Amino acid sequence: MEAVEGQEQLVQSRVMRVLSEESWNYFMTQASSEGCPVAIHFTAAWCMPSVAMNPVFEELAMIYEDILFLVVDVDDVKEVATKMEVKAMPTFLAMKQGGGQVVDKVVGANPEEIRKRIDSFDQSVRASK
Repeated sequence: MEAVEGQEQLVQSRVMRVLSEESWNYFMTQASSEGCPVAIHFTAAWCMPSVAMNPVFEELAMIYEDILFLVVDVDDVKEVATKMEVKAMPTFLAMKQGGGQVVDKVVGANPEEIRKRIDSFDQSVRASK
């Protein structure tokens, strides 16, 4: 099937959207049982720096397929943002396994820093397997 000019082709996203505290718990339980590392982007629709980081996070999700990438809108899922002590957007967290300890945290929209941190997170996860 040929794409119509000017029409973007939809790519399946590898970033999972957390819609509720229940879905957060589901993803954390799943990641924990599979020993899967997790990267989380805490965002808000009104925060332009957060929104600007979405394509960067999507790109990283395509590269690092062994990591579960989640996005949490802090206005939709306040309980999770509070539980994870997120106070500014965007905030990025890296967790060894779902429900496990946070091993890295970046606050602010810095694409190069996020790329470096996710890469070193991936390296540390691979080293510990």
